[in-house]
Amino acid sequence: MDQNELEGVKKIVTLISEAQDIGTKLGYTNLLQPGLVKELIVGSILGHAVHKTKHDADAFDPIDRTIEYEYLSCFEDGTFQLDRMFKFPEEEHQKSMHRITRNKYFYCAVFARKNPLHVKAIYQVPVQAIYDETNRQLANSKNNISHVGFTIPWVKENGKKIYGE
Repeated sequence: MDQNELEGVKKIVTLISEAQDIGTKLGYTNLLQPGLVKELIVGSILGHAVHKTKHDADAFDPIDRTIEYEYLSCFEDGTFQLDRMFKFPEEEHQKSMHRITRNKYFYCAVFARKNPLHVKAIYQVPVQAIYDETNRQLANSKNNISHVGFTIPWVKENGKKIYGE
């Protein structure tokens, strides 16, 4: 590693540390937890407040905290995904489906692969469409626990573009 690269790495670490200090003051104890930075980016675009814990919906209306939203993201050549959705046992299936039904909308954000903090588009998808497609995929799965995927064409067909190029 040459001196310029070493200095660059030190600057990255300094900036991340500064960002974490700001995050801590705002109640975000771990900015590097998976997905949080992208959730903050999407929330800032949509004017939503982002939840500070991993077990809640991703975001909520800043005026009415009971209105919750879920964010899914992928790169422009990727697929949106809900992880660890249960088909069985029934109690776990109901918990999985509650992760969908607790929300007013799903927002699917497409990020640029070459600039991974740049949002190319955001689609608002009705909860019922996500619910129905999740149940369809789970019914066709041979596994009791599955990842459920939503392609960009599916999101475009079932949602509406609310932000982007």
